[in-house]
Amino acid sequence: MMEGEDGETSLTERDQTEEETNGELSPPVLSPPRQRQRQQQKAEEGSRVAEEPEISPQLARWIRIRAQELKIRQKDRQWAAEQVNDFRDSLLKFLKNNDDQPYFQSAEFLNSGSYFEMLKIHSPNEFDMMLILRPPSRLVMTMLDGGLFYQIDLCRSTRSAIRAFLLENERTLSASKILSETHRLVRKFIRTYRVPDERCRWVVNRKRPNSPAVTLSLFRTDSSEELISADVVPALEVHSSQAWPLAARNGPDVDDWLGKKTRQEIKSLACFFVPKRLKGRNLSEAEKESWRISFSHIEKKIIRSHGNKKTCCESTATKCCRKQCLKLLKCLIEGLKQRFPRQLDGLCSYHGKTAFLHTLSIRFKDSMWARRQLPNCFLLLLGALEGHARSGLLPHFFVPDCNLFSPAAFPRRTLVFLSRALEEQRREGLPLLKPPAPVPPLALGPVSPVSPVSPASPAAGSDTSTEDSRPVSQLQTRSPEVHSLNAGFIMKILLPFAIVLISVLFIV
Repeated sequence: MMEGEDGETSLTERDQTEEETNGELSPPVLSPPRQRQRQQQKAEEGSRVAEEPEISPQLARWIRIRAQELKIRQKDRQWAAEQVNDFRDSLLKFLKNNDDQPYFQSAEFLNSGSYFEMLKIHSPNEFDMMLILRPPSRLVMTMLDGGLFYQIDLCRSTRSAIRAFLLENERTLSASKILSETHRLVRKFIRTYRVPDERCRWVVNRKRPNSPAVTLSLFRTDSSEELISADVVPALEVHSSQAWPLAARNGPDVDDWLGKKTRQEIKSLACFFVPKRLKGRNLSEAEKESWRISFSHIEKKIIRSHGNKKTCCESTATKCCRKQCLKLLKCLIEGLKQRFPRQLDGLCSYHGKTAFLHTLSIRFKDSMWARRQLPNCFLLLLGALEGHARSGLLPHFFVPDCNLFSPAAFPRRTLVFLSRALEEQRREGLPLLKPPAPVPPLALGPVSPVSPVSPASPAAGSDTSTEDSRPVSQLQTRSPEVHSLNAGFIMKILLPFAIVLISVLFIV
């Protein structure tokens, strides 16, 4: 391992060879320029679909209606933001005044995730907050896979408060120690914290395996239904004066879309590392303490300033449908995961976001995303994700040598199932995006005579099993009607006898 002039780590040929042999855990590392170019061309081919997909007027109408329904009500947004903002500000104040752990006293929050990208769907019930921790010196970043996971070491020894989170070599920063301490501090804070809405309470959830976050849930005091979920993610900042790791140093491919100047501005921003362990068994000590690189703050910046021209979405006349398309894709992915939870366990919204960013870099003109073209643009985006699934190649937008659909990251069987599910949705007119058909009212007509049912089993192929094959709800609605009418008929017969009986008793 060699250390460059800028204090960062570069891999020798021997180190690269060792990384390439570790195919069980992650995709291969940096490939030669020609191979990298072929991979990029293959990814672009997977992203390209027909320019004008066929779409019926009815389906176009459903897509527009569904996109409108995904908007969050301002009242719900405001209430949720008040609860989360108060929690965030109070936690930050607690950390600054907490002498128990001096290293966290200088921490700051950075909002990230779909809510702050204005891409949240259905309801404002999930929030992501990065708790920024700054190291006292430059960092040495040793790549452990294709460019997403790293071992983080201090450039030199230190006597500052961060020493409590170093391994025995007094250089390597422990991801597990940082995450455990974040859990402990948040739990300590929650004991005395009071929610602005007195009807609610925050609860710290159990640690989730392989998760870099401390997850909290907001409940009503008289209910067990979760109202809001918030993730507090400790993140180690790499100062902007220090270049990004080699695998991401070229920056995202946004020259045609956002311009070369914007690309240089993006590369000058800081990047972050979150405490996330590599997947796999028989991990080395370094891999157990691995950190994953994060560009969520840059993704937020790109998506919020998404136009090829500065005037995009500044007025009603210049509004585009980019964000609506991503919201619809997230909704479809969520529906697929609910319908096939076991088969699509590895699928997440980040796969959809990555396909979305690649599509934007290819279809970069604002005129291609005009608001009136929403149905066509969404089907193009859906076709792009399907193309990535079929080709088995979805490069990370910032680390192109990392394939999010590699066999190590996304099992081949799951990938085949995903491509078929997306094709089925596209072929059948997006049934998961359509609202359920309204249930027709019950027809209260005259009751037909009910023939006695033989207890014997019907012969194979006979029509006597038609009643049994109907939905349970239909079978249950006939019974009360029959019983109610039979009771009325009996009352009509018994009423004259009751009158006669009462008259006789009165005379006597």
